[in-house]
Amino acid sequence: MLSKFFPHIKEKPLSERVKSRDAFIYLDRVMWSFGWTEPENKRWDLHYKLWSTFVTLLIFILLPISVSVEYIQRFKTFSAGEFLSSIQIGVDMYGSSFKSYLTMMGYKKRQEAKMSLDELDKRCVCDEERTIVHRHVALGNFCYIFYHIAYTSFLISNFLSFIMKRIHAWRMYFPYVDPEKQFYISSIAEVILMGWAVFMALCTDVCPLISMVIARCHITLLKQRLRNLRSEPGRTEDEYLKELADCVRDHRLILDYVDALRSVFSGTIFVQFLLIGIVLGLSMINIMFFSTLSTGVAVVLFMSCVSMQTFPFCYLCNMIMDDCQEMADSLFQSDWTSADRRYKSTLVYFLHNIQQPIILTAGGVFPISMQTNLNMVKLAFTVVTIVKQFNLAEKFQ
Repeated sequence: MLSKFFPHIKEKPLSERVKSRDAFIYLDRVMWSFGWTEPENKRWDLHYKLWSTFVTLLIFILLPISVSVEYIQRFKTFSAGEFLSSIQIGVDMYGSSFKSYLTMMGYKKRQEAKMSLDELDKRCVCDEERTIVHRHVALGNFCYIFYHIAYTSFLISNFLSFIMKRIHAWRMYFPYVDPEKQFYISSIAEVILMGWAVFMALCTDVCPLISMVIARCHITLLKQRLRNLRSEPGRTEDEYLKELADCVRDHRLILDYVDALRSVFSGTIFVQFLLIGIVLGLSMINIMFFSTLSTGVAVVLFMSCVSMQTFPFCYLCNMIMDDCQEMADSLFQSDWTSADRRYKSTLVYFLHNIQQPIILTAGGVFPISMQTNLNMVKLAFTVVTIVKQFNLAEKFQ
């Protein structure tokens, strides 16, 4: 059903030529609309930069300031539920501004990484390998659409649950606009600005995930090639050596691809690790003590979106670490015992390098893995425990 509206989430037939960079089709379109890339026609370069500057000032700077000013000016008018609904978004909004800025600045690094993908695609000549690429490209585009639906569901449900009670969903400050007398005008302005902020956060959250999906695609292909080394009888030792050297080159290209993206993802995931415990803790307090049924649904959707920002990516990083070990096993278990001295010396060198796992770090501090993610999530339960121990929720009811 979805493939009728979003054709790139469906695996393409082998009759069509698909590149690994096609996994970013939907993501790149949205990033382009925000001014995070470059115009195809250089004639529009100045206009595009002006648009990018406007969007950056509006969403990265003015929107968080608007929420903060509302806290200062009308803090006494907040109910506990309204304040928690607003503050959980506000905290995440400041973090999203930093993440979005880092993602926008990483455009050239992402383009450099895509060049490595183009080189890796040249090695995919047989139908079996092309099928794997087609499948992972479709999966990458599906990831974007899935996240888009999830984030949009939160945006709409949160907006409707509050507007039906004639309450502002996010409580933003707009100069010369009375939020009570001009309720619907201010509410529509809020949902438009929040929609931009949410879709920017969507881009920063799904970009690392799609990138690692494609990295794992080529790691899977390399594992298959390593298993098949020296499996075709009748070839010369020089041909076998060239086959091994091509695998060494593939591994180098995969490392170049990951290294190009390492600095971009390091900052964004570091910010998210710092936020996830606090934001989830505030959301859990809101659900347990202050939410109604309608607002509770919106908060649950928000918590799901926050969890999606790190959990799938961390899980994928764990899988890639396991894949690296499997690559080393595949190389060692290949038929190398009857090879000549040149082949064996190249294999020993390659085996030493391939045993080094591909590990990404958040801010150069935390290894990006499921264990780190779970440790950060535990902070949410710590926040809830403190609130319950001191009966802080009852004092605001």
